[in-house]
Amino acid sequence: MSKSIKLLAAFGFIATVAACAQEQQVEEFVVVDPEPISQEPVYTGKYK
Repeated sequence: MSKSIKLLAAFGFIATVAACAQEQQVEEFVVVDPEPISQEPVYTGKYK
């Protein structure tokens, strides 16, 4: 075989192995309750 055919075959083999070797990453979604932007005023008496 010629060198170019061997090179293409080797490149194809390496590309196939690399594509099959990738692990699927599972993303975890974390839901966080948002904090209130401002707190409501607290009742402290009539004129305090």
